[in-house]
Amino acid sequence: MTRTLLTLFLSGALAVPAIAQGAGSNASSSSDTSSTAALEPLPAPRSTNFWDGDDPNLLNLVTHPFANKKYVQRMTRPIKDRLNELDQITASNAAAIKDVDARAQHGLQLASERENLADQHASDAANRAQLAQTAANDTSTRVSGAEQMVGNLDQYRASAQTEIRFRPGQTVLSKQAKDALDEMATPLKDQHSYVIEVRGFSAGSGQAGIAASQKMADSVVRYLVLTHNIPVYRIFTLGMGNAAAPDDASRHGARVEVSLLRNDLQTAQR
Repeated sequence: MTRTLLTLFLSGALAVPAIAQGAGSNASSSSDTSSTAALEPLPAPRSTNFWDGDDPNLLNLVTHPFANKKYVQRMTRPIKDRLNELDQITASNAAAIKDVDARAQHGLQLASERENLADQHASDAANRAQLAQTAANDTSTRVSGAEQMVGNLDQYRASAQTEIRFRPGQTVLSKQAKDALDEMATPLKDQHSYVIEVRGFSAGSGQAGIAASQKMADSVVRYLVLTHNIPVYRIFTLGMGNAAAPDDASRHGARVEVSLLRNDLQTAQR
């Protein structure tokens, strides 16, 4: 009777760890199947004692519990190592994702800055084009005005004429000469579309006569500019020497002929 009870007790003791070890193997297989394909399978535990496959005997049955601390640590160590490895991979992936995101943000910022710079360049180009168009229009207007002015040059007609007499060898204006110039130049204040032609004549011949006639004409021009503020660009000066006057060959001697010419077309428009 005693032998029968001992046999049943030993059978039950052997069946319990076998069932527990089978359940542990199934759980380990399920964990390996669900893990990442890139990870290697967990190594199978090696048999070191009664609970790992040693021959059963009464001493192992008495001295070993169903699951001791060392057995649990040995069975869970590969799982902990694999979890640590997964944590490292996760941290590495997170760092890589963060780096990629930072580079992407930097690239977007550079693209935005370049886009803004391109827009600014386009705006500057448009402004320059507009300025160039405005300048071209102004130039065209000025050219048209110049063409019209050139075309109207033949519209100048003599409106007044006076003659200034000089003593031989002198270039000083007399009071009578100044009065005649005042009478002609005073109405020209704030006037436009006129020119004054100053021609000097002398009794001498050759270059000396031309130089003397030029000096007398210069004295008339100087008086008109300094006294009446006549613009220099409106005065045309000629030193004729001893050439005879085209309208009256009998006129001769040291003299200066001053003619006021007006543009009839411009006067009519004003």
